[in-house]
Amino acid sequence: MINIQFPITSKVSEMDITTTNGGVWKRHVAVFAFPFASHPPLLLSLVQRLASAAPTVVFSFFNTRKSNRALFSELSCDNIRPYDVSDGIPEDYAFVGKPQEDINLFLAVAEEEFRRGVKVAEEDIGLRINCLVVDAFIWFSSQMAEDLNIPWVSFWTAGACSLSAHFYTDLIREKGAQLKGNSVGPDKEVVDLIPGFSTIRLGDLPGGVLFGNLESPFSTMLHNMGRTLDKATVVAINSFQELDTDLTKNLSSKFNNFLNIGPFHLISKQKPTSIFDEFSCSSWLDSQKPRSVAYISFGTICRLLPDEIVALAETLEETKIPFLWSLKNDIMKLLPDGFLERTTANGLGKVVSWAPQIQVLEHFAISVFVTHGGWNSVLESIGAGVPMICRPFLGDQQMNTWMVERVWGIGVRIEGGKFTKEGTRSALEHILSLNDSSKKLKERIETLKELAHEAVGPNGSSNQNFMTLVDVVTNATL
Repeated sequence: MINIQFPITSKVSEMDITTTNGGVWKRHVAVFAFPFASHPPLLLSLVQRLASAAPTVVFSFFNTRKSNRALFSELSCDNIRPYDVSDGIPEDYAFVGKPQEDINLFLAVAEEEFRRGVKVAEEDIGLRINCLVVDAFIWFSSQMAEDLNIPWVSFWTAGACSLSAHFYTDLIREKGAQLKGNSVGPDKEVVDLIPGFSTIRLGDLPGGVLFGNLESPFSTMLHNMGRTLDKATVVAINSFQELDTDLTKNLSSKFNNFLNIGPFHLISKQKPTSIFDEFSCSSWLDSQKPRSVAYISFGTICRLLPDEIVALAETLEETKIPFLWSLKNDIMKLLPDGFLERTTANGLGKVVSWAPQIQVLEHFAISVFVTHGGWNSVLESIGAGVPMICRPFLGDQQMNTWMVERVWGIGVRIEGGKFTKEGTRSALEHILSLNDSSKKLKERIETLKELAHEAVGPNGSSNQNFMTLVDVVTNATL
């Protein structure tokens, strides 16, 4: 069922819709969120930018109740209205631990829920929907846009590299079938597998493209998404075109409008004083030497194996490399006995359950980011000019890691795909040394940092692309 956040009003003339601040709403945009991980806040960040740039457009934001509560608890915007749709979880349902169980339940009801929600929002606001802005995962909304004869904007929250893998899935599977016939495994590096890539390691393709359960609801969703994207009025991504010029050129030739409009974190940047720093990470970093500290974080979902936590901790202590480690409380018990007490007492390190990541990465003391290679983390590291050591787990993280190490040359993958004492020491030494290889790596990421900041500037490519998107949403180009 749809849970309405606002009272239903009687339908009025579409030429006479008055806003709560006395203005007039001229257009109505429906926004469909994929209510998992970092997808909703990124989509909302985009919608906030659009709402600010187009104050006469009202945006109906459709998302699950749980996700909406988290997003809108402290947000108030006159022309963004949240609506709840069902998460598909039956009452008294008991989860049994199946892979992506919650996602599958949502996908089973999503299309019907969004269609019903649109009807309710149209009645509530008194304006027909004029445009759809959706998370790219909500691929089936393409048909809704076609039925309504309105623009369809598909937003990909990650980079051009993983988007290309999903767009070219059929081509990859066709070539992959030939390679598998020759007993080629995931470690094989293949030339010209994907347009825009000179080489790619098969095992670094996102799960569900060539390996894994290709028939799962999630894999099927991604496959259908890739097949549908060329119908979009706009495909927008959270990146900047100077990062991937070849991929941008290729995808621009395939899509009606392919727009790099990020990095988002550089656009909606908070002032340092407004960022909550519960564990005083910044003050601790202030006491460290410039470019001396390793910052370690693997996001909110990924978890290291117990032996990896021990290997990483012991290596940090033995090498005496200062560190700031964001580690959930329930995992801290896996650290070696006495590690926290020793490293706290001698000032070598600080372990916290949460850190303000962007603020930390931008601190002068940070020398390297040890990360899972999630797209947001990669962009934030580039934006701060901090090289990376990547330990990927799932999704697009393997492909992002390939780009970090082999294409952009701004970091390394942990040897063997998991932390060992030898591999961790080698990676840290490679990044932190003063040899020519390390210097070139740091020069490359500093160059990308400058390009990222230029892209979001007044005359930058991402800013210009965003204005094109605003024109589409406000009907200026249609």
